[in-house]
Amino acid sequence: MHFTLRIDGTAAHITVHGEIDYTTLPTLRAAAAKLPPNVTELVWDLHDADFMDVAGLHLLFEQPSPQGPPRKTTVTNLAPQPLRLLVLAAEMNPTLELARLLPDTLPATLLDD
Repeated sequence: MHFTLRIDGTAAHITVHGEIDYTTLPTLRAAAAKLPPNVTELVWDLHDADFMDVAGLHLLFEQPSPQGPPRKTTVTNLAPQPLRLLVLAAEMNPTLELARLLPDTLPATLLDD
């Protein structure tokens, strides 16, 4: 796994290339932690992440550090498997704020399962 980082004003876009699991989680957490304090939005672009396990849920739903700046976190370009994992997690735990993380609409095939 590797990632690319692009900062556009106050938004940072981290694109993950490869799997998100417990071996890659520390690297991704460190990348987010090193963002400049003026970054108020973090966008995880997962178009090239075809697999994500529970570690990805930890990454996407963990609360920001109280010492760090507040950041809005969103996810874009989800491959089918990571998207399905997020939907299943939300079904199992309705308190997860899936709506704030995902685009406005989910594919109908996921909602019909």
